[in-house]
Amino acid sequence: MSGLLHQAVAAQAQARPEAVALAFKEERLTYGELEEASNRLARLLREAGCQRGDRVALLMPKSPGAIVAMLGVLKADAVYVPMDPASPAARQARVLEVSDCRCILAAGLVGENILGSLAAASLVQRPMIGWLDEAAPPALNPAFTLSDLAALPATPPACANSADDLAHILFTSGSTGLPKGVTITHASVMHFLRWARSHFDTDRSDRISQHPPLHFDLSTFDIFGTLSAGAELHLVPAELNLVPPKLAQFIRDSALSQWFSVPSVLNLMAKFDSIRQGDFPRLRRVLWCGEVMPTPTLIYWMRRLPHVRFTNLYGPTEATIASSYYTIPRCPADERETIPIGHACAGEELLVLDSRLRPAPPGEIGDLYIRGVGLSPGYWRDPEKTHSAFLPYPLGTGHRDRIYRTGDLARRGADGLIYFLGRVDTQIKSRGYRIELGEIEAVLHSLPGLRESAVVAIPSDGFEGWMICCAYAPDAGSGAGAAALRKSLSTRLPGYMLPVRWMHYEVLPKNDNGKIDRPRLKNAFLLAESRNEKIEAY
Repeated sequence: MSGLLHQAVAAQAQARPEAVALAFKEERLTYGELEEASNRLARLLREAGCQRGDRVALLMPKSPGAIVAMLGVLKADAVYVPMDPASPAARQARVLEVSDCRCILAAGLVGENILGSLAAASLVQRPMIGWLDEAAPPALNPAFTLSDLAALPATPPACANSADDLAHILFTSGSTGLPKGVTITHASVMHFLRWARSHFDTDRSDRISQHPPLHFDLSTFDIFGTLSAGAELHLVPAELNLVPPKLAQFIRDSALSQWFSVPSVLNLMAKFDSIRQGDFPRLRRVLWCGEVMPTPTLIYWMRRLPHVRFTNLYGPTEATIASSYYTIPRCPADERETIPIGHACAGEELLVLDSRLRPAPPGEIGDLYIRGVGLSPGYWRDPEKTHSAFLPYPLGTGHRDRIYRTGDLARRGADGLIYFLGRVDTQIKSRGYRIELGEIEAVLHSLPGLRESAVVAIPSDGFEGWMICCAYAPDAGSGAGAAALRKSLSTRLPGYMLPVRWMHYEVLPKNDNGKIDRPRLKNAFLLAESRNEKIEAY
């Protein structure tokens, strides 16, 4: 496998130009077509003035054209910055300002609507706009359009980048409310892809899902893991995300061999009983990352799909896609069984450390740090945040030996595996007791009659210090309510860990990455308290 992401894809195009690379609805793009289109775009970016290391924002819906844009930016020796189309214009403008983008590649209603909103934003420097759709909106006045590509050569431009150069910048939410840009190099992505291709036996026969949004780090594995192996990438239309039966039908119709998503998607499909016994005969692997998979959901999938291999991946954006893995050896016998995050991927190390950065003894809870080849160089133009999150490794041998503070709690079990125990910031003290909100959630996940649930804490004026709050969505027709759920919890948890505020939902709110939107839930409980609104209280 080559040293740069686009070179690995180009090698597949040279070997099998006629093979299908991308599938989206009725559209198909071969490796040869993908290679030629991205080469032309790279040349157009160069002619428009993009230089090595320039940032190019991608403001377009999920489509084959968006994948072409990613590759074209990389072939121009530039850095792509995928934008979140659901973000408000003010945040979009902030991302453009922080990343100092030279160019915006836009398409579709997503691009048109947001560019219209950005026109009113006060940007120090206006990026040029490349419109990669059929007809440019009259008011847009782009520097170049899709029609300009046809006149350019389809051969690849000369490449000056090395594996240590940046491939992309992914913007995540910052604790101060300002987005922070995580920088990712070609080398770190390629290292993970080499491990994953070997571990999962990915080959040209695979048909792989692309479910997460393009600004989410999991999509990097879908896109480049598939295309570097010469397999078929099947883009999941966004409109299917909240319709579990249609997602299941998509897997059937696409004859997928691999599905990868956040657990909430798998949970929703299970709760709507969308999977048949022995379903998806071509499916070989189900992977998840980004959240804890409820064990009852895992049992549901494993019982119905005994021919499928199930793997839990763990890793923050700052460590490039994933840093550890655990393939489930058997279907859990107990819904309360904890699923570990397992072993470190090749070239990575998971460290459970105490407050003095010393290894915590096996079985004891500590802070989880990551060390190894997947670590990001840091946050874009933010040395203060970089130095606070990426620390020198006390037991290291050189100044470049760093560890990343994940903000997660973990323990090393007697089996040598690492177990995730929740976020540091989800640990509270109430009535003098230290409480892990994740532990309450784990028990909730094992209760019958619940489709989804999440636990948050809000400040209290009382002696307890914090109020534990539960948002829940019951199964249709189950009749599960707060009183019954609390009674069931009381048989498994001490009284001080029981939620005192409950809020009923049909479906829990999700963020743009498909995860449960905990900040939004917390704000809902805070607002209800401030207004003395009627919620279920105990």
